[in-house]
Amino acid sequence: MDLMRNLEWIFVFAAVLAVYPLAVYPLVIAAIGMLRPRPIRRREWTPSVTILIPAYNEAECIAHTVENKLLQNYPPEQLQILVVSDASDDGTDDIVRQYHERGVQLLRCELRQGKAAALNVAVRQARGEIIVFSDANAEFAADAVRRMVENFADEEIGYVTGSLRLRFGGANAAGEGNSAYLAYENWLRSAESSAGSVIGVNGGVDAIRRDLYEDVPNDQITDFVLPLRVISAKRRVIYDERVRSFEDANEEMSSEFRMRVRVALRALRGLSYMRAVTNPLRHPLAAFCIWSHKILRYETFVFLIIAFASNLVLAIDRPFYRWLLMLQILAYGAAGAGLRWQLPRALRRVTGIPSYFVASNAAFAVATLRFLRGDKLATWRPRSG
Repeated sequence: MDLMRNLEWIFVFAAVLAVYPLAVYPLVIAAIGMLRPRPIRRREWTPSVTILIPAYNEAECIAHTVENKLLQNYPPEQLQILVVSDASDDGTDDIVRQYHERGVQLLRCELRQGKAAALNVAVRQARGEIIVFSDANAEFAADAVRRMVENFADEEIGYVTGSLRLRFGGANAAGEGNSAYLAYENWLRSAESSAGSVIGVNGGVDAIRRDLYEDVPNDQITDFVLPLRVISAKRRVIYDERVRSFEDANEEMSSEFRMRVRVALRALRGLSYMRAVTNPLRHPLAAFCIWSHKILRYETFVFLIIAFASNLVLAIDRPFYRWLLMLQILAYGAAGAGLRWQLPRALRRVTGIPSYFVASNAAFAVATLRFLRGDKLATWRPRSG
């Protein structure tokens, strides 16, 4: 009897921790934002801006991206566009050189070292008071830079991230789940901005004050370390839904899975590198958000496994837990069906979210194991994860 009672407590503990980062924390941070809002004092102004576009073998899309930045609704004399090529060998550099007469600069790194190293080099050549980061395949809305810069009129703001919109070619498990996940994340970023600072940013459409940028180690993820540095400097990191950027989504779950592993692994390394910000005694609200939004979410797979295993034993002689076990099996079954088969559109809408949830947690498990093993990841191939 004592064993079963202990198992019940274990199940409840694991279930609560599995649900907390996705369902409870967002409500808590939204409540903090409503009870103690932190407004942003925006105004229109046009400081000097440098748009940095790191690129490795982006010949397919780099011309469109450069054209897109040249069409920004921002004073041309205040705008510097700098493409930093991380030893590209597919003709990317030749395409960028064609825009030299229109003011676009190419900075080539002869040795490929990854995004962080490329940005460290590029920032030294940046003339702008504000540094805007763009992915090589990101299409900004025409007013994205102007809207982004308006936030920096508030001296408390040190970093701004925008709204990434994904374009899907059709309905599938990756697309349905990713779309729902992105909408959820953007809502959560809005709530965190109202309360103080955003913890997770969209790395392909964000900006930082030039004087807050410090070199990032080559094996770290810039769009994770830089915002945490800004927070540690007592400045705010905020999300602005008006700043829109568009990218083509991963259409294959396998590609999305590899991307999730990569991002989670580098985020875990970033958290280890910036662990001082996770100290609640030094940064109470930021630490609460980091533990809730990132650390517990990345380790949710552990609690899911514990909850399922304890539920399996409890279901032997307790009817209530048989119903809970059945619900778990149905949810995982729906996820498996969505991942395994090409289902009709109506069913894909039903299985998309559980499929994406399971695939994401599996990716977090792989990333955690690789992190514990000491793996590092500075470079990767674009659009293959």
